Amino acid sequence: MITNDAVILGMLATILGAVLWTASRESGFWKKFYSYVPALLLCYLLPSLLNTAGVIDGAASKLYPMARDYLLPSSLVLLCVAIDFKAIVRLGPKAVIMFLTGTAGVMAGALVAFEAMRVIHPETVAGDTWRGMTTVAGAWIGGGANQAAMREVFNVDATMFGQFVAVDVLVGNLWTAVLLFLASRAQVFDRWTGADLTALNRLRDSIEQYQTLHARIPTLPDLVVILAIGLGATGLSHFLAQYLVSLIESLPAEWRLRDYSLTSGFFWIVVTATTIGLLLSFTKARTYEGAGASRIGAVMLYVLVATIGMQMDLGALLDRPWLFLLGFLWIAFHGGLMILMAKLIRAPLFMMAVGSQANIGAAASAPVVASAFHPALAPVGVLLAVLGYALGTYGAYITGVSLRAMAGT
Repeated sequence: MITNDAVILGMLATILGAVLWTASRESGFWKKFYSYVPALLLCYLLPSLLNTAGVIDGAASKLYPMARDYLLPSSLVLLCVAIDFKAIVRLGPKAVIMFLTGTAGVMAGALVAFEAMRVIHPETVAGDTWRGMTTVAGAWIGGGANQAAMREVFNVDATMFGQFVAVDVLVGNLWTAVLLFLASRAQVFDRWTGADLTALNRLRDSIEQYQTLHARIPTLPDLVVILAIGLGATGLSHFLAQYLVSLIESLPAEWRLRDYSLTSGFFWIVVTATTIGLLLSFTKARTYEGAGASRIGAVMLYVLVATIGMQMDLGALLDRPWLFLLGFLWIAFHGGLMILMAKLIRAPLFMMAVGSQANIGAAASAPVVASAFHPALAPVGVLLAVLGYALGTYGAYITGVSLRAMAGT
C-alpha cells in the first residue's frame, strides 16, 4: 500500500518513539506491560506486522541498505568509543574473566547445540541453518549491530533472519529472567562460591562519585562532534574497505580467502569501524561519552532494528519450532559454563550475572541486571556490554566459520 520511503521512515520513527516513550514510564499500565514484553521485541515486531499485512514492502524499500551501510558502522564506532579500559581493570580480573567466559560460552555453545540437534532432530540444522545461528552469535556476544553485521557477512535471508530473531529474543529474555531471579538470592550464591565482596562495594562507591563529576548536558558542538566521530569513521571505513577488498581479490585463488568472507566489502566496513572505535577509546574522544556518544549510537541502532524488522515475515516463525530447542540448549551451555567458572574463581553473583548479560542482552539489558544488585552499579553493565560490541564482530565471525565447517558447506 505504501511505497514512499520517506513515509515509511516516518512510520518507523513514530513506532520507535511510541515504544521507547511508553517503555520509559515508571508506573501504571505500561510499567506492567513492559515487565512481560521487551521493548526491543516490539521494535522488531511492529514494523514486521506492517510488512506481513502488506502495508509496506520491506524487501523493496531502500531504508535497510541505508541503515546498514551508514548507521550500523556509525553506531559501532560510537558504542566502542565509550569503552574505558581503566575502569574495566578496576573491576578486577574476575569481572573480565566472567565476561570472557560468557563470550566463550556463546561461541562454544553454538557448536555444542548444533551437534546436539544433529542427534535430536537433524532436520533443524540441515541446510543453511548455520547461517542463521551466526546472527544469534553476534547478538549474544555484542548486540543488534553485530547481529545485523553477521546477517550481511554470511548472507542470511530475511525469512531465516526473522526466525532467529525470535529465538534470540525469546531465549535471551528467558535467561534475563533467570538472572534477575538469582539476583534476589545473591547472598546464597555468594556464600556458595565463597566470594569476597570488598572490591565490589568499593567499586559501587567510586561509580557514584564518577557519575557526579563527569555527567553533563550536551551542547550543540558536543552533538556535532559526536556525529563527526561516527560518520567520519564510517566514511573512512568505506574508503579503506574498497582497497582491502581489491587487494584480497588480487591474491591467488588457491588461498581460498573467499571462503572466509574476506572479499565482502561489508565485512571490512564493520571490522574497520569497530577497530577505529577501539582506537579512539584510548584518546580524548572517549570524553564525549559524557555528552551521550553511546546514546546517539543507540538511536542509530534502533533505526536499524526497525528497518530489519520491516523485512520479516512473521508467518515463517511457525515453520521451524525446533529452532527454539536449539536456542535453549545453546543458552544452557552458556549458563552452565558461567556458573562453573564463578565457583572455580569464587566470583560474586554480580560479576557472573552482569558478565553473562553483557553478552546475551548487550547494553539494552545488562544495566538492568546490574541495577538489580544496586542502582549505582548499572553503568558497569553498560561498560561490559560496550566491550561486547567490540568483540561481537570478531567472535561471531569465528563462530560462523566454525559452524560452516561443521555443516560441511
